[in-house]
Amino acid sequence: MEHSNEVRKILNVGVITVSDTRTFETDKGGKAVIEHLNHIDIQVDKEHYMIVPDDKADINHAIHKLLNDNVDVIITTGGTGVAKRDVTIEVVSSIIDKEMEGFGEIFRYLSYTEDVGTRAMLSRALCGTKENTVIFSIPGSVGAVNLAMTKLISQEIHHIVHELNK
Repeated sequence: MEHSNEVRKILNVGVITVSDTRTFETDKGGKAVIEHLNHIDIQVDKEHYMIVPDDKADINHAIHKLLNDNVDVIITTGGTGVAKRDVTIEVVSSIIDKEMEGFGEIFRYLSYTEDVGTRAMLSRALCGTKENTVIFSIPGSVGAVNLAMTKLISQEIHHIVHELNK
């Protein structure tokens, strides 16, 4: 592949965990994202790892802080389901310029075939772009994080950023 992860621009990545109950000590999903990024030689600066409550204003503020810091990629975990408090997708959808529908479609397919079966239909995983930043919104469970990071995000993160900036 011409612009695979072999083309290694140093990426500036932000991670936002959306949860009313997680702390930095108990945030397994956010830590799993960071571990997967470390495996492909991407470090997340401490100030670019946040935990925010399931609240539209808080999520919006965190995403805009990272956008103002000119990160290349934002990965949110949590708040992607159908419960009343799950509002991450609504916020991200209101921010992005373009949605990459294939990400959510493939994520749900893989979730169905490799992880949770028919419960995959409850996931509203999303990926889109805002100017030169790609935003991935994935469920907060460690299983979903591992699936998204291993099968999709880690495979294409450099390529997507390259495409956004060419």
